Amino acid sequence: MEKSSNKKTAIVVGGSSGIGFETCSRLASRGYNVINISRTPCKIAKVGNITADVTDSAAFAAAIKKAAGKNGVQVLIYSAGFSMAAPIEYAKEEDYKYLFEVNFFGALRAIQLIIPHMKKKGGRVILIGSLGGDLPICFDSFYSSSKAALEMLCRAAYGELKPYGIKVTGVLPGGTSTGFTFKRKVYSDSETGGYSGNMNKAVAALANMEQSGMTPEAVAGIICNLLATDNPPVIKICGTKNTVYRVFSRIMPAKFTLNLNDRMYNQ
Repeated sequence: MEKSSNKKTAIVVGGSSGIGFETCSRLASRGYNVINISRTPCKIAKVGNITADVTDSAAFAAAIKKAAGKNGVQVLIYSAGFSMAAPIEYAKEEDYKYLFEVNFFGALRAIQLIIPHMKKKGGRVILIGSLGGDLPICFDSFYSSSKAALEMLCRAAYGELKPYGIKVTGVLPGGTSTGFTFKRKVYSDSETGGYSGNMNKAVAALANMEQSGMTPEAVAGIICNLLATDNPPVIKICGTKNTVYRVFSRIMPAKFTLNLNDRMYNQ
């Protein structure tokens, strides 16, 4: 992958749509050499593309190596994600394992692969998490679990990699209005047993919360501003409302916040 040596190189994993796409757009406009790694290309003229699936370890490793090239890489942003609506009782093993492969293990692989390219000169790593990792999303419990794990990975990596000048930040949006809402795998009524009524209400509430939430452009702006900050936080919540919500969830009794959360998805 050829690149201009006087530009910083940013690898965006999952930059073909949503938050990843808008991040690619902003980084390219700020003069970065942007390379997207995903199954489908990012249709921005200034963005390079390498086709790879994050669940294919060998292909993903080859993609990172090609993107870093001879001149290295200064920024890694992991924005790939998958969501599924299913009752815990009936969730299929292949589905929740795939979800964790995309949401957590893909991010872990990305960090492992990028460290050798950043260890000498430092760099920035940003992982896109979710407030859903703080409080569970009913019937999307595996997504919440994967994002909770991702936040802990951010915190651990922050401490381990800081001595090498590699700064790690987890960005936690709340509901964001993207096509991700409509790509969610939703189990059919025949696959959910007696849960279908409650699950469908929860899915509709989640979709409404996402589509009335922040724009992906706003989240991308926060990401780019973090890259311009010398001392970024380990965790960045997107938006004042979401920040207040997270603080509230931390200081109130767990049962109280869980009951509020339950009402949100089961009205």
